[in-house]
Amino acid sequence: MIVEDDQIIANVYRNKFAVEGYHTEIALDGEVGLALVRSFQPDAVILDLMLPKMTGVEVMKHIREEPGLEKLPVIVFSNTYLTSLVQEAWKAGATMCLSKANCTPRQLLDVVRTALSRNGTPGSAPPSPAGSREAAPPAIASGKGPAARPAQSLTLGAADAESEAELRKSFLEGLPATLAALRVLLQALVKAENETARLKQVHALYRRIHALTGNAGLAGILQVAQMADALEVLLKELYEKPKTINASTLRTVALAVDFLGFLFDRGVTAAPDEGKPPSVLVVDDEAISRRAVTYALDKARLKSTSVEDPAIAFDLLSENRFELVILDIDMPGMSGFELCTKLRALPEHKHTPVVFVTGLNDFDSRTNSTMSGGSDFIAKPFLFIELAVKALVYVLRGRLQAAK
Repeated sequence: MIVEDDQIIANVYRNKFAVEGYHTEIALDGEVGLALVRSFQPDAVILDLMLPKMTGVEVMKHIREEPGLEKLPVIVFSNTYLTSLVQEAWKAGATMCLSKANCTPRQLLDVVRTALSRNGTPGSAPPSPAGSREAAPPAIASGKGPAARPAQSLTLGAADAESEAELRKSFLEGLPATLAALRVLLQALVKAENETARLKQVHALYRRIHALTGNAGLAGILQVAQMADALEVLLKELYEKPKTINASTLRTVALAVDFLGFLFDRGVTAAPDEGKPPSVLVVDDEAISRRAVTYALDKARLKSTSVEDPAIAFDLLSENRFELVILDIDMPGMSGFELCTKLRALPEHKHTPVVFVTGLNDFDSRTNSTMSGGSDFIAKPFLFIELAVKALVYVLRGRLQAAK
């Protein structure tokens, strides 16, 4: 059984499982999913976490409370950035948690097949065609995981390759219409005159991005999936915490939508230097602020070096290449503005993105951040996922531009 609120994604996976000989039912919200578990009595469940009416974690808890379902394989298939929610899913009894943004239908099929085999389900795991398996995707939020992985092979079967090529072609053809719809929704959000109207537009934009994440993952358009993955969580948080909808968060949403358009133009499938973790320098004289920034970067899986002394930071910049620099403004000995001006004189960092993260939110500070060579500005206190989205945009854009 597949519990997934995006009809198109659910149908793609149902068809994939049907071709492999599985009888598959789908549910588009958590309440229907739980009812189907009881009536359909599936041998395995594929479960999204962000569902209408009842979350995936709530569905999981109810499943584990049902007599006889303690060992039912439940494969969580959701957003990579929902760290706390995924940890809740592990604790509630998930068999495995996979990232929707970078898992192919074949990989999901193999994970389900292996889970059924381990559970001793008779006659329910038809063999894959020879040579048709990929390496299984890594589990996310790995506080827990299976002892072994599904069988691996070097190549996809011809049918899988043809299917993925068709999905990619269809996805790419629909990108102009997708981008137009995103921009219309963004404009409506920016122009919304009250909280009720803003929440309506945030939710509509979230639904579009939620579908984009899954469809980009299906099509193997990995950078689009990664960016949409992060933006989806930011929009979810804005919807759940309306007071966080402000000029800063709206700028970040607009930045991310604009960058998605940048990615759409290229139709890229993999990031340049994807084997090398991005390096970020964080400079802030306050320890708590540094920890907050590095935590936000961790959510985007960006490797960071943090220092409190601007002079030491300049020495590091003189000797090393960083793909993003995050600066406080008000620091002893050398302000963030001064450090930004100095680093712009270094050939290696002439064009390195610099984001100011500071409690100074006045007009003069914003003007000076631009005049000193800053790329962007975010005010404290900030949402962790907001900074993660902003950092991800600048790192990915920088890599793409450097690869030209």
